[in-house]
Formats: sequence, structure tokens, C-alpha cells
Amino acid sequence: MSALVMTIHTSNAVNGIGISPDGKQVVSISNDGSVHIWDALTGGLVKELKGHTDSVFPVALSLDGKQVVSGSIDESVVICDALTGELVKKLEGHSDNVASVAFSPDGKQVVSGGRDGLVRISDAFTGDLFKELKGHTHVATSVAFSPDGKQVVSGSYDESVCIWNVLTGDLVKELKGHTGGVQSVAFSPDGKQVVSGSSDTSVCIWDALTGDLVKELKGHTDYVASVAFSPDGKQVVSGSHDNYVCIWDTLTGDPIKPLMGHTYSVQSVAFSPDGKQVVSGSLDKSVCMWDALIGDPVKELKGHTNGVQSVAFSPDGQQVVSGSSDTSVCIWDAWTGDPVKELKGHTDWVQSVAFSPDWKQVVSGSYGKSVQIWDALTGDLVKQLNGNNTWRVWCVAFSPDGKQVALGSIGESVLICDALTGELVKKLEGHTNDVRSVAFSSDGKQVVSGSEDKSVHIWDAYTGDLVKELKGHTQYVLSVAFSPDGKQVVSGSYDKSVCIWNVLTGDLVKELKGHTGGVQSVAFSPDGKQVVSGSSDTSVCIWDALTGDLVKELKGHTDSVASVAFSPDGKQVVSGSRDTSVRIWDALTGDLVNNLMKQSLAGSSDQSINLGTIETASDVYLWSLNHHTGWICSQSGHLLLWLPEQMRSTVYTPSTRLIISSQPPTHVAFDFQYLGTSWAKIFLKSTV
Repeated sequence: MSALVMTIHTSNAVNGIGISPDGKQVVSISNDGSVHIWDALTGGLVKELKGHTDSVFPVALSLDGKQVVSGSIDESVVICDALTGELVKKLEGHSDNVASVAFSPDGKQVVSGGRDGLVRISDAFTGDLFKELKGHTHVATSVAFSPDGKQVVSGSYDESVCIWNVLTGDLVKELKGHTGGVQSVAFSPDGKQVVSGSSDTSVCIWDALTGDLVKELKGHTDYVASVAFSPDGKQVVSGSHDNYVCIWDTLTGDPIKPLMGHTYSVQSVAFSPDGKQVVSGSLDKSVCMWDALIGDPVKELKGHTNGVQSVAFSPDGQQVVSGSSDTSVCIWDAWTGDPVKELKGHTDWVQSVAFSPDWKQVVSGSYGKSVQIWDALTGDLVKQLNGNNTWRVWCVAFSPDGKQVALGSIGESVLICDALTGELVKKLEGHTNDVRSVAFSSDGKQVVSGSEDKSVHIWDAYTGDLVKELKGHTQYVLSVAFSPDGKQVVSGSYDKSVCIWNVLTGDLVKELKGHTGGVQSVAFSPDGKQVVSGSSDTSVCIWDALTGDLVKELKGHTDSVASVAFSPDGKQVVSGSRDTSVRIWDALTGDLVNNLMKQSLAGSSDQSINLGTIETASDVYLWSLNHHTGWICSQSGHLLLWLPEQMRSTVYTPSTRLIISSQPPTHVAFDFQYLGTSWAKIFLKSTV
């Protein structure tokens, strides 16, 4: 039986899962206090819900899929909006951990079971307590409403299953037969039966009216942690600490399909609304989607072998291009996620990529001092641009007519080259530090550049004259872009801010704040109404360009987001990260549409050696070399170490944790004991 595996909550176990009524989403919970919503088809992260301060155990979705309820060791029950991720209501009242939660069929009530032995029914809108059900003598481990919402079933470590009247709070029936704690309970779709799973390794089906035991299902060899009926009531699925998921025939009691794949205890299981799939969550930190009928194989794609530095959509939105520190440029099918073409030729990190306006060509810039133009259809190298054989390239951009390429480099200048001949056309000088980002206006008449000198410059593309200097950022400017009408410029900086400027006056129009790390990349939507930004805090944010409000926060990357862009129709956003992945998101909902990955690519340059690693201190993580003074500085200006002039041109400075040199005799140690004026003590005696 094959499965779609969503590896999540990477440092903590998955304690429970639920599936939306339409089967399109899966919700999971973890020891790390988080609740995640996933796309059941692609396995992509849709939303992270926050509100708990400790491990989360139970979780459930309302029948309309609009809300998620979760319970925690922090003794609270939290209701969140499944679309926005916002906290709707926090229900408090249990005196110990909340072990189980569920919505009523109409979504108006929430039932919760706790380690205090209580079962509490609360109003989902006001949060007020409606009824408190007392009777269990141990932890109420599992609770569920009947399909008509008139009854609640609860299971407990006291080995009993109880059915309660919601309106009166009276105990209707106590079901006894288990010889171990009851871990999970559920009603059948018609409300006539109850299923329970126990630490005695058995699954029991009961008559909800009489309380009689209908069937005992045996086969698991360890605790049964979770049980659920199929939508037609003909099957039951169970998950156990024996690592197995099992599907049973409710009529005969026979096991139909054992689902094998988890490597640790299965904590939670559920059927999809159509009964064709089963979802399971495990202490092995994964969520698996199983084909309950035939188990068709699911395609697995592997990613770049190093960080993705830059991404861009083709003008028709059909393809995505990505550049990576593994020296490769890849073109992908934006819809299927399949790799279309791998462009090889660079010998160093690819820092920037872009499609030509007619999408027939791709330009890429590298730390290996080269700018290359490729045929997007064949993958052939068309042209290598001259005029930049001194400094390494930070960024590249095509002019709107595709006839010119602008590039920024380590060397304070912006170079404009002829895309056909590769010759240098214009050199724009005025910055006092490395140029990190460049872009043409939509009419091709102006160029904007952002620099490590903290300024944004607007240039006349024909004369090379400086038109406007925009000042306001307090740290390096890493990314710039024009609005579609050319009247505004957006910039992102290490100072964690996104700024929108008026091109004509140079005034700051709006400052967008919310990121907790340096902003690596920014872009306007095609209609100019929104701005997208990617940050070293691993998030992608979509902002309202007029009001400055945060519209959507896209989470899923596990390392710095180095590049972002809107699709030509504005409906999607693409992001590239140093976690080696390229992700495509729905700009309206924030859902992950595709995660673009491929099999292993070429490795990084053999001429480079790792001289030292900065392991902690986020301030030191983002560093750069001032080629004039020789100082390597953190983003806040702290002096880390000084390099002699003869060594400065040999050091690669790609804003990573690594300081690398192609001349191996000198080793450098960052142990945070010798910073600032004691810089010389960082140099270690060579062992080479």
C-alpha cells in the first residue's frame, strides 16, 4: 500500500490528525504546540494555526471545514479560523490537560474531554459552558458527537465508554467490556453504532441503543490509539502503537487491509469523505495519505542539492526558473512540478535568474563572475555577457523588450549589457557599496538598484544619469522592483522592512513591517495592488500596497526565503529558499499549489573549502565583506574579522553561515569569543 507522505513538525511527534468534510485538507497537531493544515492532494502546507502554549493532542474540523478546534496540555480548547489561521475563541475551564475535542454537526457546540475526567460541552461562538458531564473516574481520552448532535460518546482510561444526552447532560448508556484504557471512540454515520479502541489492543463495535457488544476486532499487537468509521459505515479504520493502520469489515469483523509504512506508533486515523482514502498521523513525525481501495503509487520528487537563490515565472505563467547554490539553473512545469530543463554551465553559485519577455530565453548571474543567456526551449547556452569579469554577480534583469540585461555586482556599479552581442552598453556609478538588486521599469526607460550602502537609486536607462536617490533603510537593501505603472518602487532590506516609494518625488509612501528577519526579495503584483516579500525568517508575506496591511502570510519553508515573484495573472506566488525548495502558492488563499523539486544536481565548486561556520547569533548569520576596509561585518555593523587586501578578492560572501576561500592555507574559527578589536585571534594556524 503506497502513500503520500507529509513530513512535518520536524522536531516533534504528530499527536493527531483530522480531515476536512470535502477531503481536500488534513489538519495535524504536534508536541511543539502547533496545528497545521495541509493540502490532501499535494501534501503542501496550507496554514499554521497558533494559540496553544504547550503540546497539542486532540484536533477536529467543523463540518463546513471553516473552523478547527484543538486541545492542549495548557488546559485550553482553542477554535481557529481554518482559512485565515486566526484565533476565534479560547475555551478555558478544564483543570488539567485537554485530551480530546470535537465539533457538533451544526458547528454550534464543542465537546472536550480532559485529564480531569470531565467532559465539557461549550458554545462554539461565545465560549460559554453549556453542560459539564461527570461520571468518568479517570482521563476522558476521546469524545465525539452523534450525527444528529443529540448525544456525545466518551472513552476513558477507566476502561468505559459512555453515551450522554447533550440537552440534559444525563448518562444514557455505559458500555463495558474493555480490559484496558479506552483511547478512541466514534459514532457510525447513522448513529446506531459506536466504535472504540483500547490499550487492550482490541477494537470494539457497540450497539448505541442497547449498549451491547456487536463485534470485537482483534489483530493489533499493541495499544489501539485511534478509530473511525468509513462514510458508509461498512468499514472501520484503526491506528495502533504497533505502527500499523488497519481497515476492518464492520459486518464480519475481518481485517481488509493492513497499511504498512509508519516507523513508529500511529496516533490518529480518519477516512476521507468519499471513503477512498485514509489519513494517518504518527510519532514518526509524518502524516500519510493512503489509497484505501487500490493503493496507487505516488510520485516522489527530490530537490536541488543546495539553497535556491532565485526564482521567476515565465511571462505566460506556464514555467518557473530557479537558480541554486548547487551551480544549476532549472526550468520547471508550473502545473505539474516536473523538471523541464536543467541548464549547466556555471561553476559557482547562481544568484539570480529571469525569463526574457518572450519567455524564449533565460538569463542567469553567478558568483563565478559570469552572466549567461540560455535558450529556454533547448537549454543551450546562447551568450555569455562580457563587461563583468572583475566582480561576482548579485543580480540580473531583462529590459522589457529583451534587448538589454542589467546586472548588479560586488563592485558598486550597475552594468547594462546588450543581450544579443553580450557587450557592455552602460555603466551606472554612484553607489558606495555592492549592488544587490536591479530592475527595469515597464517602459524600459529607468533602472532601479538597491545596494549595501542602504540606498535605492533610480537611473535613466539611456543616459545613465542618477534620477533619484531614495534613503530611509537602516541596513543593506537586498531587493527592489518597479510597480507595473512605473510610479512606485518597492524595496526590501536587512532592517526587516519593506518600503514603497514615489518614483517622481522620492518620498516614502508606505513602510510595511512584520517580518522578523531581513527581507531578501520583493515584487509587485501585476495589477500593482499587492506586494510580496520573502525573508530570512522563512516566511513569504503578501501585503496590500495601498494600506500597507498584511494580507497573507505563507509558511512552509524551513530556511531563508531568497526570492519571490507573482505569476503573470497575479493568482500565484513562487518562492525559492535556502532549504533547497521552490514553492508555488495560491495568492488568494495562501495554499501551497506545488513544491518543485528534482533529482540531485551538480555539486558546488571543488576549489572552495569551508573555513568556518557561524552556528548561532542571528545577527552574525547575515554578514558581508566591505572590500574597501577589509572588515567582515554583521548586519548590525558588528566587526567580525579583518582580511588583508590580498585575500579580499578570494573570499566568497553569499550571506550564508559560511566564510569560504579558494586559497586554503588560512583557517578561520567563529566561536564568538574573539569579535571586534580581537579579530586577529580568529585566524587559526593552518593544518593543510
